[in-house]
Amino acid sequence: MNTQINISHKQLFKMSLLGLLAALLLIAFTGNKASAQDKTLTLKEAIDLGLQNSKTLKYSQAKIDEAVSQYKQAKDKSLPTGSVSFAYDRAQIPANTLDFGKQTINLPTGANAYLGIASVNEVIFGGNKLKYARQSTDLLTQASRLDADKDKDQITFDIISSYYNLYKVLQSIKVVNQNIATEDQQIHQSQRFFDQGLVTKNDVLRFELQKANIQLNGIDLENNRKVINYNLNVLLGLPETTTLNIDTLTDSARIVGPLSAYLDTALQNRQELRVLDFNNRVADLNIKSIKANQLPTLSASAAGYYVDVAANPLPTHGNYITPLVLGVTVAWNFDALWLNKNKVAQASIQRTEVDINKGITTDNVKDEVNQNYQNYLTALDKIKLLQTSIAQAGENNNILQSKYKSNTASATDRADAETLLFQAQINLELAKADAVLAYYSLLKSTGKLNK
Repeated sequence: MNTQINISHKQLFKMSLLGLLAALLLIAFTGNKASAQDKTLTLKEAIDLGLQNSKTLKYSQAKIDEAVSQYKQAKDKSLPTGSVSFAYDRAQIPANTLDFGKQTINLPTGANAYLGIASVNEVIFGGNKLKYARQSTDLLTQASRLDADKDKDQITFDIISSYYNLYKVLQSIKVVNQNIATEDQQIHQSQRFFDQGLVTKNDVLRFELQKANIQLNGIDLENNRKVINYNLNVLLGLPETTTLNIDTLTDSARIVGPLSAYLDTALQNRQELRVLDFNNRVADLNIKSIKANQLPTLSASAAGYYVDVAANPLPTHGNYITPLVLGVTVAWNFDALWLNKNKVAQASIQRTEVDINKGITTDNVKDEVNQNYQNYLTALDKIKLLQTSIAQAGENNNILQSKYKSNTASATDRADAETLLFQAQINLELAKADAVLAYYSLLKSTGKLNK
């Protein structure tokens, strides 16, 4: 027995207008797509292109170069220091007579003096403060490299995420197009049945309405595709008008090990934890450097002087002297014995803060790895369930299609069966992409995304 659907003329007009609007918009989208530059990318090509053109990574490299420069400056401080100077003095002596009673000394009314100094100084022992400074800047340089690695992982994941989001939209659009073609066949068949008097006009309109709804879904998907496509072009450094196509993806199911293995890998490789290890060592060196203030210092120096009192600054025999001086200096600021105590205490507190921060970060890393691990397992379970659902929806659709052809099922039941199959197909494609994204999220949380 056929189910009758009562649809008013106003509703028929609205449905027809809706279908026409959807068709026109799809044609417009298709035309724009054809005029744009097409580019098909594999995931590896997208990642390589994005990393090559990333402004963030270029900035990270500049920070590394800055840290290397600071390390070289710290090494330069262990080199000898030297200086050269030359001074000229002119003395005018208005009162130039000294009267000592029986003896009078007359001084010149003016005199010139030239003094040249060249010196070299070298710290032999400075409480190891220079050594600690070099070690600290070296550790900070390594930490800068780890920060750059972290930026690289984040950019890689952003590219992967956008890539698979685009894949999900493209697959959904493909399913939409397939279902529109199926609906066209169904409309043609129902129209033939109507001409034969086997079904009512409402049955034909039911399938036309179904097609219009699918087309509206396609319009939303096309809008999402444009947004994701634009963002991915920006990430990859491509022209904004480039239309990206996705290469065939690998299977979404990956072999997964025990949770403990991923936790151990994360604790060994996560950049945040390794940076904190470097900061810990820097804090230790800072304590040693402050304590070194209590030690004496030993330095050596060599200097040469040129003293000329003649009017002519150029050396003339008998008018200048050139003393040479070699010296060794031992100095001890013993007030550091009582002034340094609180500085050492502050540095020790900072060292404790680094330890506490590492503990907090370790807990956060474990939570992140566990969440991503469970999300991946859940994604795999969803794929299995959806594959079963598609099989069931496909069988149900075939049964109702056969019944509809034999006029034992209504157009409503037939359309509902197609809707269930259509939704199950889209859900499966989305679930597959989500599973791959969950796997890459798990890799990122272990610090192994680019390794």
